[in-house]
Amino acid sequence: MEFLSEYGMFLAKAATLVIAVLVVVGGIVVLVAHGRGDSESRGRLDIRHLNGDYDHMALALKSAILPKKALKRFQKEQKAREKQHEKIERHRVFVLNFHGDIRAAAVASLREEVTAVLTAAQSEDEVIVRLESAGGLVHSYGLAAAQLLRIRDRRIKLTVAVDKVAASGGYMMACVADRIIAAPFAILGSIGVIAQLPNFNRLLKKHDVDFEQFMAGEHKRTVTLFGENTDKGRQKFQEEIEDVHTLFKDFVKTHRPQVDLERVATGEHWFGARALESRLVDELRTSDDVLLDASASADLYEITYTGKKPWLARLLVQTGEALGRA
Repeated sequence: MEFLSEYGMFLAKAATLVIAVLVVVGGIVVLVAHGRGDSESRGRLDIRHLNGDYDHMALALKSAILPKKALKRFQKEQKAREKQHEKIERHRVFVLNFHGDIRAAAVASLREEVTAVLTAAQSEDEVIVRLESAGGLVHSYGLAAAQLLRIRDRRIKLTVAVDKVAASGGYMMACVADRIIAAPFAILGSIGVIAQLPNFNRLLKKHDVDFEQFMAGEHKRTVTLFGENTDKGRQKFQEEIEDVHTLFKDFVKTHRPQVDLERVATGEHWFGARALESRLVDELRTSDDVLLDASASADLYEITYTGKKPWLARLLVQTGEALGRA
């Protein structure tokens, strides 16, 4: 009996291992076959009708708190409003979300979302961007701001709503809008430029390690991590930083001329209420409040683009799901 018990456990372990291997191999085969068929796919565009979400929330809450007669009356009124909305062509509000990191990686999705909106938006429509970013690389956020400029160039109203932070590169994006809305304690501003790096030259010398660098072009490299930095190199690097700051200030001045740049372009940041005093924003409200009010007179559509994941990432996800089911 002991032998049979141990043998049964061995068979169970072997069967589990074989199933796991088959799942992995099968996943690879499926993904490879699927990848050949959709290798040209650019991702997925998801469209969510926010008005319907609000209606469902209202119905769920009313169902819990209203008496039956009052609930039936509310449902009739809601259906009547829906029929009325179907008869009347209302303007549309397209809602985009941008959560920025230091590389502004979300610009890859933003460019596709803006393109999608521009294929359908009309002059009476509006785009609301819920923006959250503390800034990052200049060229990356420059591209993100340029994507929002595409909306302005088509003469479509653009509103940026900041609930938490739009600083540095984030504010570079926000200032493009016709209207900037911020929560009372959102962080805005930081119109400045910073660059910093360590230097290991003395450490290398201490350990008798030589560092050699070869350049063609006097200013190909101004400061370095491992070589000995010179006063001339530091001065040139500072000039480059100042030039980027000038470009940043000019960009803000062009799109938000009401701002006193001498006062706000110091690299400081302000909370929402102080930002309103400095005219960095136009109104203190949360994005939730803005969208809820807009839903009374417009159809709201949230647009989200999800890029195609690399086959290895999809394999890991699908294998994990398959093993979980097994």
